[in-house]
Amino acid sequence: MLRKRTGITGARKRSLTIRLFANKDGTAAIEFAIVAPVFMALMFSLFEVGWYFYANSIVDASVSDAARLIETGQLQKSTGTTEQKKQAMFNAVCNVLQEFGDCSTRLTVEVQTYPDFATLAAANTPATCADAPEADRDAIPFSPGTELDIVRVRICFIYTTVNPAIGVNVSEGGTNKRRLISHAIFRSEPYLSNGTGGSDT
Repeated sequence: MLRKRTGITGARKRSLTIRLFANKDGTAAIEFAIVAPVFMALMFSLFEVGWYFYANSIVDASVSDAARLIETGQLQKSTGTTEQKKQAMFNAVCNVLQEFGDCSTRLTVEVQTYPDFATLAAANTPATCADAPEADRDAIPFSPGTELDIVRVRICFIYTTVNPAIGVNVSEGGTNKRRLISHAIFRSEPYLSNGTGGSDT
C-alpha cells in the first residue's frame, strides 16, 4: 500500500529552520555594510574638526607674532618704503600659514591705528578677505603708527576644508572654504624713548 506524501514533515521543517539560522555566510559583509558608513563619518568628522581647530590656532599664533613686530617698533624702525614694510608684515604672517595653501589667494593683512579705544570700539566693519573685490582689497589699511599708538592687526585667511562631505563639515554653506579671522589689539611700546625695538635693519 502506497502512502500519500504530504510534504515536509515537522521534524524536517525544524531541521531546515535550524540550519537556516545557523548559516553565517555573508554575515560579516552585512555587518560591515551597516557599521562602515557610521565609522567613516565619525572618522572624517574627528579629522575635520581637529584639523580646523589646529588651523584656527595657527592663525591666532601668526597674528600675535606679526603684531609683535609693530608693538616693539621693529617694523617701524626698519628701512624701506611703506609698501616694503607692508610686504614684510604680509610675509611674517604667510611664513606661518603657508602650510595651509598659497597666501596670495588666501591671506589679507590689515593694520590700522586709532586715536583712542572708543574709536576702536566703534570700528566694527567686517574684515576684508582675499575673495573680496579687488577695489576692497586695495583699500585695506596699513598704518602701523608710532610708539604708544593704539593698533589693531587683523588678518583673514581662507581655509579649505578637507572633509569629503561625510560627517561634520565646517565649511561655509555651498563651498568647501571657511574664513578664519583673527586680530590683535595693543598699544605700541615706547620704543623710541627707551631704545627698544630691535635693530634698524
